[in-house]
Amino acid sequence: MAITADIRNIVLLGHGGSGKTSLAEAILHKAGVTSRLGSVDDKTTICDYYDEEKEHQHSIQSAVVHVQYNGKLIHIIDTPGYPDFIGPAIKAIPAADTAVIVISAAAGIDTNTRKLFELAGKADLPRLIVINKIDAENVDLAELVRNIQSASGGFGYQCRCANVPAADKASVIDCIENNAGKSPVMDVAAAHTQLIESVIEADDALMESYLGGEAVSAEKIASVFVEALKRGTLIPIVFTDARKEVGVTELLDIIAKYTPSPLDVKPRQLTDGDKITELKADAAGPLAGLVFRIGLDPRSNMKYTTIRIFSGKLTSDTSLIRNDEKRAVRPGHIFRPQGGENQEIDAGVAGDIVTLAKAEDLKLDDLIHDGAAAGRFKVPPVPEPMFSLAIQPIARGDEQRISAALEKLNEEDPCFKVTRESQTKELVVSGLGDLHLRIMLEKLEKRFKLSVRTKTPKIPYRETITAKADGHYRHKKQTGGAGQFGEVYLRVEPAERNSDPPLQYSWDIFGASIPGQYEPAVFKGVNDVMQAGVVAGFPMQDIKVSVYDGKHHPVDSKEVAFRTAGKGAFIDAVQKAKPVLLEPIVNVEITVPAENVGDIAGDLAGKRGRVLGQEMLPGNFLAIKAQVPLAEVTQYTSQLKSVTGGRGSYSMSFSHYDLVPPNVQQQVVAAYAKAKDTD
Repeated sequence: MAITADIRNIVLLGHGGSGKTSLAEAILHKAGVTSRLGSVDDKTTICDYYDEEKEHQHSIQSAVVHVQYNGKLIHIIDTPGYPDFIGPAIKAIPAADTAVIVISAAAGIDTNTRKLFELAGKADLPRLIVINKIDAENVDLAELVRNIQSASGGFGYQCRCANVPAADKASVIDCIENNAGKSPVMDVAAAHTQLIESVIEADDALMESYLGGEAVSAEKIASVFVEALKRGTLIPIVFTDARKEVGVTELLDIIAKYTPSPLDVKPRQLTDGDKITELKADAAGPLAGLVFRIGLDPRSNMKYTTIRIFSGKLTSDTSLIRNDEKRAVRPGHIFRPQGGENQEIDAGVAGDIVTLAKAEDLKLDDLIHDGAAAGRFKVPPVPEPMFSLAIQPIARGDEQRISAALEKLNEEDPCFKVTRESQTKELVVSGLGDLHLRIMLEKLEKRFKLSVRTKTPKIPYRETITAKADGHYRHKKQTGGAGQFGEVYLRVEPAERNSDPPLQYSWDIFGASIPGQYEPAVFKGVNDVMQAGVVAGFPMQDIKVSVYDGKHHPVDSKEVAFRTAGKGAFIDAVQKAKPVLLEPIVNVEITVPAENVGDIAGDLAGKRGRVLGQEMLPGNFLAIKAQVPLAEVTQYTSQLKSVTGGRGSYSMSFSHYDLVPPNVQQQVVAAYAKAKDTD
């Protein structure tokens, strides 16, 4: 059983192609876990064990491995780096105690690197930067370090070299305990001095001694190093060439000696309403853990759930509870994950990362506990999936099997969503980009033997009103026996744009013109129209409704009559209230080479977009932030690739709904009318 003080949990974060998986494989090899260095190119890695990852030669899901090194149990979470697969990377951040930001020496600071660096900072994780692939040709490592340390476009002055490469780049020189030597990056003595100055910022007494001229011993540096990482006064930079295993042992030494254990970091918090509970990393405390990864075994499709334990102890006979459920279950076998393999252990303790098999009810972000904890963990938000495809089964009768398979894939990836649009009758899958959805549908075909056709889905427009109006409807039906009667007067007016809830309903009947027992029926009638729309068959929003008068009959009035009357009165009012369409507006952040900025800005203007700002990035790239209608960017991946020669990237998230221009509304309404006539 592990000892909490000897555990180190790190997450590898960075852009795709930076070499995170290769670095994890080099660590496994150097620590003696593998007898042969795993290779992404040769498809022999422990971390990328899914068929899709081997075929595409990049990570799609996070993977957890571990090594024993210098008396420490080091868990390593290898995460995907491409923007389309950022979801699993974000979910892994709360499970770690240190974020290792991996930067390719050739590519520099990419978009995803910057985003993940900031997310790790917001999660209060100590950070360490690894500059990998130092043997790349025509690379100016000194310039890259200056870019990293830059306050504008980089990560700030607190980024200091903990080691530097030797002149031949076949080894690295320690800058923590060593203050002499030469490197293409910078003088070792200067790097040592900068490092010391950042470390001592975390200790006032040590800073006072240093400023007074006293020498700072290696022991004192080591004693304050972890505190400097925690406070963010120091973000060490180290150099590696993972494929040649240069600097890997030195990185392991730093992780084992200088990164915090679960005892050293801020206690995690559970929020339960206004109550906040801090969880100390104590194996004797109440059990509390976070589900941060769910994966399906590629051979058996068995579900494996990976959990970071923050407090307490988990054994096979623990009474395990999910969130606020009352029912407890036995977790069964406890495993320590090693990529696609799982090694059974007796127990997981505070600070540990463990995997459970067949825990079918557990979901991402769940709290697991033994009854003595309550609340939810604060987790970083994931991007809203906005790239969508409508799918249809190729083989008849596969609908139910496809729905079940998609639900399993949805459990694995927090940014993969499946919806059945009631208005369009389409089964729609949504992700973060074209690559994301293509690979998810590859999984559907290879794992579950299910094939589908895809097409661009209809845009999820909404309907609303722009004026105040009254509506009236009398429903009267006589069929020989008891009849049906209900009469409703109501008033509608616009609510604030993008209001929540979308319908603000009030029952303002005075006297007994409509008995209160029929209020639910009238509301149902109004809500029927809210869901079905009036203009073009889309759901409605941002509407206030006041039901203020009506009539009833002591014998013939029934719920069905008032539901019909409420529906008719609402339609009457909406048609008089100048109804319009709303369209989804998305935030886009587009990273492009500087020479393409003019083309991109002009293209956005042609798409009815609005540029909000630009930011200069290292490497002569710019980040353009804009808002644009979703209808204009459903195929933006291929367009951006064409304009930038494949060098551009973008991310997209939902912003709000806004008015559709009249000419676009006419086209949408005409298409709806044509489809309705065809049906």
